[in-house]
Amino acid sequence: MSAAARLRQIALEQPDAEEVETWGHPTFRVGGHIFAGLDEAAGTANIKATLETQAWLVGEHPDVFSVSPRVGKSGWVTVVLTEVHADKLRELVADAWRLTSQSD
Repeated sequence: MSAAARLRQIALEQPDAEEVETWGHPTFRVGGHIFAGLDEAAGTANIKATLETQAWLVGEHPDVFSVSPRVGKSGWVTVVLTEVHADKLRELVADAWRLTSQSD
């Protein structure tokens, strides 16, 4: 399974998640709100996180995680999909879904 396919599978396993193409890329939403986005060409995903989680991830693993452009000020992280462990990706996506689904 490709790294992009793994992200897609994990995102769509979240309750009531749906995939919607936006800005030319797949985004994953719950209740109409984005919790993750995929850039297949770049091999990266942007995933919603808290500012605390973002700081820890970027500080500990700068080769895997970076502050997302435009939305990084809100805690989003960019993840290099080929470098992130599957369990960590699953945890991040589940947390992103939870942050998003509880924000309504």
